[in-house]
Amino acid sequence: MNYLAFDTSGTFLTVTAKGKDSFFNHIKECTRSHSVILMDEIENCLEKASLELADVDVFACSVGPGSFTGIRIGVATAKAFAYALSKKVLAVTSFLALAYNVTDNTDKLTLVNARHDNYYACGFNANNEVILPPCFLTKEEVLAKKDGFTVISDTEVEGENFIVGDIAEGFRLAVEDNLDKASFDVESLVPLYVKKSQAEEELC
Repeated sequence: MNYLAFDTSGTFLTVTAKGKDSFFNHIKECTRSHSVILMDEIENCLEKASLELADVDVFACSVGPGSFTGIRIGVATAKAFAYALSKKVLAVTSFLALAYNVTDNTDKLTLVNARHDNYYACGFNANNEVILPPCFLTKEEVLAKKDGFTVISDTEVEGENFIVGDIAEGFRLAVEDNLDKASFDVESLVPLYVKKSQAEEELC
C-alpha cells in the first residue's frame, strides 16, 4: 500500500513517502512556518520515492498534541489531498509515535511537553492500545502515575531518568503498523486537542 505521511506537530517536519518498491523519508528543521515548506518537501519526497500524488493510497498525518498551528496545517493538507483524490486518511497521535519507541512487553506512559512543568500524557499497553486516555498532567501528577509504566517523553524531564523518544522514527513505525486502520471517512481526521490553545482559552 502506497502512503504519504507527514508530521507537522513540532519544530521538525517529517515527510515519508512509500511505494511498493520505494521509500523515502526526510526530516527537516523548520526555521519557517510549516505552511511555507510542507508542499515543497512533499513534492521532493514523492519524487525520491518515484511516486505521483495520485499513486498514494493513504494520506497519514500527526494530529498532535503539539504545535496548534502546525497540526492544523498538516490535517488540512491531508484532508485536501484525500478529498481531491478519493483516498484514505490515517491519524497518528504524538503519543502513539512515542509509544512505538519501546518494544518491550510493558505498559507505557507517553509525555509531550506542555511547558511550565506540565505535560500532555497518554498510557498504552504493550500492544500500543490506549489504557490511559489523553490528559493534561502537572509534573507532580506524572510522578504520581508513573509506577508500573515505562515513561517515554518527547523532551528530557528534569530530575527523572525517562526515555527521550524519537518521534520522527516512532511516527514512521506507527504509520506502517496502522495502515489497516486508514479510512475513507476524511472528516474523521481531526486535531487532538488535550487542552485548548491560549488564544482559544482567552476567547472563552
